[in-house]
Amino acid sequence: MAQYPSYPGARTVGRAETVNAFMRGVYGWMSLGLMLTAGVAWFTAASPLGLTIMQSPVLLIGLVIAQFGLVIALSAAIHKLSGSAASLMFAGYSALTGLTLSSIFYVYSGASIFQAFVVTAGMFGATSVYGMVTKRDLTGMGSFMFMGLIGIVIASLVNMFLQSSAMSFGISVIGVIVFTGLAAYDTQKLKYMGETMPLDDGTAVRRGTILGALTLYLDFLNLFLMLLRLFGSSRD
Repeated sequence: MAQYPSYPGARTVGRAETVNAFMRGVYGWMSLGLMLTAGVAWFTAASPLGLTIMQSPVLLIGLVIAQFGLVIALSAAIHKLSGSAASLMFAGYSALTGLTLSSIFYVYSGASIFQAFVVTAGMFGATSVYGMVTKRDLTGMGSFMFMGLIGIVIASLVNMFLQSSAMSFGISVIGVIVFTGLAAYDTQKLKYMGETMPLDDGTAVRRGTILGALTLYLDFLNLFLMLLRLFGSSRD
């Protein structure tokens, strides 16, 4: 581990450098994951595979199940995986998500998708910066947002049977609030993690970086989908 001189303020400077290095890794891997997802989604939608996925509910459900299984396995086994294995699993999950997201290109216009992405990037960036710089403890807000997330999941399952447009709109509005709040909370949580990260343990750093990237990736992606449902224009 790097040793810092013992002059006043050196420990604070060293801790800040540690956090910044860790967060750069988190944002870097998150960005790579998003780019991989976007690339796979676009290429899939432009190929016959995209239409096959759209026209085969069994295949789509299978991809979604595989997606959930992979993210659960990655989250549960992150502390046992090597840095390379964790990175490959994250890349695999990002690519798999791209396959399932290819369907949005058949539902929404390209302009709507681009606009939703830009707005998401702006909102996520602002709330993530807030999570980094605020002195306020966001733990209470994080717990509240997690309860909201559970409510969204339950309401979405119910609406699969009701098919209510009003309920869908309400879920999307609440979803934007929840995932915006989670972006700030998760960023602050990762900042605290970075303060105690052992920089002399490369495997531990990579594991923490991948776990952090996955967390923020999910916040970003879900915020994007909620905004797309709210403001997206039909492709036709």
